[in-house]
Amino acid sequence: MTALRQVKLGTYYVVHLPEADDFDFWRERARALVQCDVPPDRIAWVEPGGSGDLFADGERRMPVPPESAPIVRANRRFVQLARNAILHSDTERFAVLYRLLWRLQANPGIMEDKADSDVRRIEELDKNVRRDSHKMHAFVRFRLVESEKEEAGEHYVAWFQPEHHILRANAGFFMRRFANMRWSILTPRGSLHWDGETMSEGPPAQRSDAPGGDPMEDLWRTYYASIFNPARLKIGAMLKEMPKKYWKNMPEAALIPELVAGAQKREAAMVEKGTLEFEERPETLGEIDKAIHACRKCPIGSLDNQPVMGEGPQNAALMIVGEQPGDQEDRSGRPFVGPAGQLLDVHLDKVGIDRRASYVTNAVKHFKYVQRGKRRLHQNPGAKEIDTCRWWIESERAIVQPKIVLAMGASAARGMLGKTVSISKVRGAPIALEDGSELWVTAHPSYLLRLDGAARDEQARLFDADLAAVKERLEELT
Repeated sequence: MTALRQVKLGTYYVVHLPEADDFDFWRERARALVQCDVPPDRIAWVEPGGSGDLFADGERRMPVPPESAPIVRANRRFVQLARNAILHSDTERFAVLYRLLWRLQANPGIMEDKADSDVRRIEELDKNVRRDSHKMHAFVRFRLVESEKEEAGEHYVAWFQPEHHILRANAGFFMRRFANMRWSILTPRGSLHWDGETMSEGPPAQRSDAPGGDPMEDLWRTYYASIFNPARLKIGAMLKEMPKKYWKNMPEAALIPELVAGAQKREAAMVEKGTLEFEERPETLGEIDKAIHACRKCPIGSLDNQPVMGEGPQNAALMIVGEQPGDQEDRSGRPFVGPAGQLLDVHLDKVGIDRRASYVTNAVKHFKYVQRGKRRLHQNPGAKEIDTCRWWIESERAIVQPKIVLAMGASAARGMLGKTVSISKVRGAPIALEDGSELWVTAHPSYLLRLDGAARDEQARLFDADLAAVKERLEELT
């Protein structure tokens, strides 16, 4: 009996696939069955090791499409998803793909229907396979195997447990990346062997077939511990990207629990002091600008953004402090140039405050956001992130030495005071700061932008009243 067997019992066909990941074989048989008008519920797809022998009686050839059979239609999106979905371990994947291919003949636009259950199913299969491949690329660790024969040369072996049939599909990646090594990748689903010139396949393996370690791993662990950055640690994200099931394959994984525990303890102590560990306080605004470009003391600084330095006269009597840069500020590198900044200019002009004579900055220096497609949606900074950035806003204040600081919004107020306050309770009156200057607190202009109608008119009136009080106090102090 050959590896392929198609059986017809009445009107049922059984297709035995020679390999669980053989897309080309599946596509050829699926195309012929569609051309022979065989509906999805009349076909059983059986991968190696499947229970296809129930249909052993009455074995016949696959139907041959007539010369007049129509061309099978399958758009590029279907083919791209199908190539990956075939690699999934779901035993129903072949049937789902054939059913979708069958439906495509009558409805060519079905792949654009995001609500269609079959489309969603293969999209999910594709996503899972791509994730599994990503894990394989990231977490395969080769270990040197000692050989008694010097002429054999160095040989490296890795163990990996894929969830799906991705081994052969990723052979090219490892061949290109480790072209000058002799290596083997062992998995429960099969093995790959590269001798520097030829790739070959082998049978499934067990974890015990792979080596336990090599001398280079101590050096790697030392390096890993030295580059571990507690300020960028996100345990939830780390476990999502590097599940514990992969830890036993990686020499550095033994260090992770201790490093995480130490990082959490260290961060808690730093935040309790009101700031993380920085070098000596900068003496010029230029030094601050340079330093915040290198700052990665909180997760916001690790996003794809740029720091936004304050701007204005170094001896300004008024320092205006906002929450954080927005999308437009991040792109331009200047504070308050977006919608909130434009509204602020309108109200400053209304009460007679010259923005050009003021020093304008933010309590948090980087734009915090979450990516949604092509859009970056604003997110409020957390208390720890604000407290971390206090080092910079305090450094700016120490250099500018304003007589009045206007904090707009709760985040800005926390950046100045080190604690959260209610804007409605503290607005309209000065708060003495330790250097003799005064802090005035008001709402952030972006809050007004989120309102409309009578509510916006009322908040705009309160905002103007706060600015007018600051203007009056400035005239008294200067």
